[in-house]
Amino acid sequence: MRKLIFVALATLAAVANAQTLRIGLAEDPDILDPTMARTFVGRIVFAGLCDKLFDLDEKLNIVPQLATGYEWSADNKALTIKLRSGVTFHDGEKLDAQAVKFNLERHKNMQGSNRRGELAPVSSVDAVDAATVRINLSAPFAPLLAALTDRAGMMVSPKAAQAAGDKFGAHPVCSGPFRFVERVAQDRIVLERFPNYWNKDEIHFNRIVYLPIVDATVRLANLRSGQLDFIERLAPNDVPGLKSDSRFKIERIVEIGYQGITINTGKSEMAQKNPLGKDPRVREAFELSLDRDAIVKVAMDGEAQVGNQWVAPSNRYYGKSAPIPKRNVERAKQLLKEAGVTNPSFTLMTPTESGAQRVAQVVQAMAKDAGFDVKIQSTEFATSLNLADKGQFEAYVLAWSGRADPDGNLQTFIACKGPLNTSGYCNPQVDEAIEKARTTLDPGQLAKLYDAVAVQVTKDRPIVYLYHRHWLWAHSAKLSGLRTIPDGMVRVQGLKMN
Repeated sequence: MRKLIFVALATLAAVANAQTLRIGLAEDPDILDPTMARTFVGRIVFAGLCDKLFDLDEKLNIVPQLATGYEWSADNKALTIKLRSGVTFHDGEKLDAQAVKFNLERHKNMQGSNRRGELAPVSSVDAVDAATVRINLSAPFAPLLAALTDRAGMMVSPKAAQAAGDKFGAHPVCSGPFRFVERVAQDRIVLERFPNYWNKDEIHFNRIVYLPIVDATVRLANLRSGQLDFIERLAPNDVPGLKSDSRFKIERIVEIGYQGITINTGKSEMAQKNPLGKDPRVREAFELSLDRDAIVKVAMDGEAQVGNQWVAPSNRYYGKSAPIPKRNVERAKQLLKEAGVTNPSFTLMTPTESGAQRVAQVVQAMAKDAGFDVKIQSTEFATSLNLADKGQFEAYVLAWSGRADPDGNLQTFIACKGPLNTSGYCNPQVDEAIEKARTTLDPGQLAKLYDAVAVQVTKDRPIVYLYHRHWLWAHSAKLSGLRTIPDGMVRVQGLKMN
């Protein structure tokens, strides 16, 4: 009898295990409030918790989610959105036009909102009828739809948000496939299936448990031991060892962000105190001293796509008139001679994260061949961001996770008044082209504008773009239904354990 009980318990445990999806995250997310959140891993959790007005497909096309369709006005200054019927929030409240209006106004007006900038051109929101919302703009703004595929488009329950105020992130109430159960900081986030989800036939798990495990080696060990079903950001050097294990599968996606070296060209007085910031010929020499293919091979174990712009060469808006330059040490030396600085020295600040450290070391060795003396300054990540914001750096190894619309990778960092313009770069012609792109909905015209920007920016080199990482996922071979979309989000619809 006891043996039978043990067998029954083991069977029950196996069934329960099959109904729970366990996902290993590389960090612990910040606040679980779409209005306030900032982190990449937070967006992964939101993919199971909070549906958006729109989503992205594998080719980065914008597709409806809570919306069913949209239409721009003739002057492109109003976007009318039709909403899906029968959608409810996790507290039973209905999603309608008034709820969408509340959310967009909350994103714009809530103190401390990190969505305010993404919705800056929105002047007002009208609930035309229960199923129709009109977003009015102060000027045409092409990136708006892409913003609504991310946190700016996530809808939370107005009733719950008003009741909780700034504490909403401690117990979020959304309209996604899973609802919030509990969170233990640095340990776990637990969601359970929402039975009234509008697309419930695509949900095949009863629970999702997100487990933050910072150490990539420990994350992988938990996957191998069966404690996890899926891990995001598998370490590149762990790929070969896992490939041979038939119990697991590896997925690759080229990110929509980039890894690059930001150069202080005008952020502070330090720009004029070092030849790299002061003279574009020195920046060109620096770039020509680098072999991007070798950097990817050594620093990323080959798990990245080389690039020289804010989007990858495979992106539809990559500027083809500014191709990736090949390494040319002799030309680099000649440029330094013309600039009158044959042995320039500068300090390369880098976060303490191992990948950034490897990039800095490879760059240091390559640039030395052309005569550069590169000193590496390893700095804790938050501190390095603070120093960069203040212009207290000469060059900085910095990655960006990316946005679906190229504007999200470009305007913020390159425009004269861009909020994250760490380099201090300012070119009125580039600004004019960026602003035109922001008000243009025609893909052909957009491509021409971005091509012109690429030609100028790759010539001025406020950022030397190096490569676009592979999002590396590893998971149980029994898990099926994964959609590999370049934003790196783990969409739970369709996932099942076979």
